[in-house]
Amino acid sequence: MEEGRREPWIVGVSGASGTPFAAAVLRALLAAGESVDLVVSRAARLTLLDETGIAVRDGHWRADLRSWLARGADGKPDTFLDRLPDLSGDAVRWWRPGDLAAGPSSGSYRARGMLIVPASTASVAGVALGLSKDLLQRAASVTLKERRPLVVVVRETPLAGQTLRQLVALDEAGAVVLPASPAFYAGASHLQDVVDFVAGRALDAVGVEHDLYRRW
Repeated sequence: MEEGRREPWIVGVSGASGTPFAAAVLRALLAAGESVDLVVSRAARLTLLDETGIAVRDGHWRADLRSWLARGADGKPDTFLDRLPDLSGDAVRWWRPGDLAAGPSSGSYRARGMLIVPASTASVAGVALGLSKDLLQRAASVTLKERRPLVVVVRETPLAGQTLRQLVALDEAGAVVLPASPAFYAGASHLQDVVDFVAGRALDAVGVEHDLYRRW
C-alpha cells in the first residue's frame, strides 16, 4: 500500500443477533493496523441496544464504539478495556446507514473489501437482489461489482429456501458465505472463544492476520 494512502476494510453490521461477532472483527482489524469504514444499520442499532445496552449515536459514535469494543461476549463492560486498539484519528470512519452519497457507495472509493457481520436474512436478500436500500447494501453491491472480497457472516437458523437461494446467488457473484458456525477443536472454554473463532475465520477469508484462535 502506498504510504499515506488510506484503503480501509468496510465493515457492515446488520440487524441480526450477533453483535459480539462484529466487535471481535473490528478489534482484530484495528489491532492488525488496518483502517475501517463502519456502517451500522438502523436495525443493528436496536440489536446492539438489546444485546449490550449500548445506544450508538451518530453524534457520539467514537465514545459509543469504544464502549462497545470494550465489552466482551459475556456482557462484562470492561473485558477488553486495557487492550482496546487506537480509535483516534482516521483509523475508523463512521458512515450513517442512510447516507447513499457516502464514499463506500461509489466504486471509485478506495477500499480493500467488505465484511458483513453479522448478516441478517434481510441484508442477504438486499445484496443478492441488488436493492441498495441503505448504505450497507449499496457498499456490498459495489464491492461485488468491483470484484473486491466480500464476506457475508450469515447468522440465522433455520435457513429458509429463499435465503438459501440468495446465499447461492452471492456465492456465484464471488462473495464468501461464512455462517456463524463455531468449531470446538481450538479448545473453547469461554463464550468469547466461540465468538473469536467465527471472527477469525471471517478474517482468514480476506487474508488479515490475527491470533483469535488456535489453528489446527
